[in-house]
Amino acid sequence: MTSALLTDRYELTMIDAALQSGTADRECVFEVFSRRLPDARRYGVVAGTGRLLDLIAEFRFADAELTWLRENAVVDTTTLDWLANYRFGGSISGYREGEVYFPGSPILVVQGSFAEAVVLETLVLSVLNYDTAVASAASRMVNASDGRPLAEMGSRRATERGAVAAARAAYIAGFGATSNLEAGRSWGIPTMGTAAHAFTLLHDSEEQAFEAQVAALGSGTTLLVDTFDVTAAVELAVKVAGTDLGAVRIDSGDLPSQVAAVRAQLDRLGATKTKITVTNDLDEFTIAALRAAPVDSYGVGTSVVTGSGHPAAGFVYKLVAHRDDAGAWVSVAKKSAEKATVGGRKFPVRSLANGVAQAETIYIGTAPATTPDERPLLVPLVTAGVADKQFLGAGGTSAAREHRALAVAELPDDALRLSRGEVAIPTDYVGG
Repeated sequence: MTSALLTDRYELTMIDAALQSGTADRECVFEVFSRRLPDARRYGVVAGTGRLLDLIAEFRFADAELTWLRENAVVDTTTLDWLANYRFGGSISGYREGEVYFPGSPILVVQGSFAEAVVLETLVLSVLNYDTAVASAASRMVNASDGRPLAEMGSRRATERGAVAAARAAYIAGFGATSNLEAGRSWGIPTMGTAAHAFTLLHDSEEQAFEAQVAALGSGTTLLVDTFDVTAAVELAVKVAGTDLGAVRIDSGDLPSQVAAVRAQLDRLGATKTKITVTNDLDEFTIAALRAAPVDSYGVGTSVVTGSGHPAAGFVYKLVAHRDDAGAWVSVAKKSAEKATVGGRKFPVRSLANGVAQAETIYIGTAPATTPDERPLLVPLVTAGVADKQFLGAGGTSAAREHRALAVAELPDDALRLSRGEVAIPTDYVGG
């Protein structure tokens, strides 16, 4: 399957015009960055990189795509011939997937000819904007959960493919499992799930439903106890499964008081090891409000797959430098009001003191020499058109998850607060 038409028309019409003007082959540098974080956010988490590298490898114009472009007069014959041979042959560097970022952070740097790099703009932004929005929200939920496990279960609140991407991004951000089977197959994410209210309503009684589920899945299963009366359902759950019942799930009601009552009831019934998982439209704020409640795990749906109110990270893809006809690098930047950019190739470095991040310094033009207390943030992702395999597949996803934990651990304590505040560390530009 090709990803070539997952793009905007103007990407191709720019190539059409650049081929005619003789500028299509100029070597260029494009950068992806966000001018600001969503309100109240103190950091963001980069996600989508591994998915993006796969899609770039699949970015090919086959006969079907070329025929459609020709029949719809999108570009001329010269451009169609160029597209027929398209393979990205440039280089891409960027922040590791799972890295934290701030306003101005050049999280992805694409270098190649103008034509081969500009055509990737829409694909790059559609992946990174969504996945990063999900991961950034999910990371806040992980912080709020105070070490208790979270499961992503928002597939029915996203597009069918977006659901897979969201599950992957949430896992990178620290969620422990997903309800989405394709995410499990494609990215190696643990999957979970037992039964919905429909299963209970299918049977002639709640007790029969519990008996059927335990017979199929064992006493370690999770029984949903809020279809009718929670207190009666908990009583039935322990009666059917015994005191070895794995967990009960609560999906409605005043969760703090409901959870406390269920915990006390389970303990009275001798099911002291039975866990309590809660769902019911959770977000980072409701999760934080449940810290004092005896909740063992959380299931989060709508809020995580919609970025908890911010479904796009706000990334842009901008040309920052190109070579002139003499081969010299020229820095370029927009000057438009409120959308001005900083020109020149950039090299970001994070400075730390005793392992705690202090600032992000973006050097313009030349890569700096760094000290042991400074961490360069760009790593090579694609060289001469070939992606580094360590960032791909289930292995790359797992590595991104591990890196997020390390990157967040470097942040100052204030960065983890949910209250409105400034970004966790300042961004400074040097040179240019």
